[in-house]
Amino acid sequence: MPRSDRILMGPGPCNPYPEVQEALIRPMLGHLDPEFVALLDETCERLRQVFRTINPLTLPISGTGSAGMEAAFVNVVRPGDAVVVGVNGVFGERMSEVAARCGAEVVRVEAEWGSPIEPEALLAAHPSPAVIAVVHAETSTGVRNDIEPLAAGKRDALLLVDCVTSLGGIPVEIDAWGVDLAYSGTQKCLGVPPGLSPLTVSERARERIVERPSSWYLDLNLIGRYTGPASGPRVYHHTAPITMVYALHAGLGAVLEEGLEDSFHRHAECGRLLQEGLQHRGMRLFAAEGHRLPELTTVWVPDGVDEAKVRRLLLERHGIEIGGGLGAYAGKVWRIGLMGHTARPRNVALFLAALDETLELDD
Repeated sequence: MPRSDRILMGPGPCNPYPEVQEALIRPMLGHLDPEFVALLDETCERLRQVFRTINPLTLPISGTGSAGMEAAFVNVVRPGDAVVVGVNGVFGERMSEVAARCGAEVVRVEAEWGSPIEPEALLAAHPSPAVIAVVHAETSTGVRNDIEPLAAGKRDALLLVDCVTSLGGIPVEIDAWGVDLAYSGTQKCLGVPPGLSPLTVSERARERIVERPSSWYLDLNLIGRYTGPASGPRVYHHTAPITMVYALHAGLGAVLEEGLEDSFHRHAECGRLLQEGLQHRGMRLFAAEGHRLPELTTVWVPDGVDEAKVRRLLLERHGIEIGGGLGAYAGKVWRIGLMGHTARPRNVALFLAALDETLELDD
């Protein structure tokens, strides 16, 4: 049986909010039941509040964050379109791959892993791109890329942003920043299990939606008529994951009841405590100063330490899960998440004490 005493501090799922745990055991409704449809409408409205947008087409895509990524691209990218993509980690790479599969002319703007993408470089990469795409919070490196400066210079391009690790944890201002398409994941700062990808689409982007996207399942012309406000009656598209919508509704409720600003402050304070604690122990942070995510800290593994053994002992002895590095940094970096309900000072204190003990055992 799965254990219930884990403290999930990796880059993947966080510990869900108690309200979410309760929602997951609610009695099942049918996906066409009027009570469920009303709850889905309320969930979409809560998503607008958390995304800070008035976009009517704001909904949870049935699938994890990568499904949201694919939905964003396949609905607005046509073969031959120039798509500028910021690449400074795994998920910028994935954006490039998805855009290429849509037939786009992908223009990569790269930065070293651990460093942010320069907004000016994205804006100067192509004279008239159809889309400019960038990851707000790069999960593989713990780096925050600046989004707000892109709005003034994007010209006719659509601005597409990955908010998987940022939504609910640090400020995300879809309308104020001029973002046209954005997607997230439920399992990070929203404190919900993985399984849905919140997506929001501006009216400007809706006007450019492809008539027949390559994916039937992710066709916003179809699913938008069931899961969000649209002209005409609702039309069935696919069976909604009812229990996951329950969970998202509850998780968004927990975030909004706390208040977005208070949630941002809690994540920032926990990130500060963790990063200062690691530095006090002589460890070096990986992400560039000034662009470090509070909700996902990356730190170099100390010389001579068996990083995989430390992660294993933390899990076996203390029930604490953290993540390892990816790509060229596998075995060299730890990724430590403080997201959603997991972002609590007590978890920081527990982790640092457990790390001290584990590093002594590894000597």
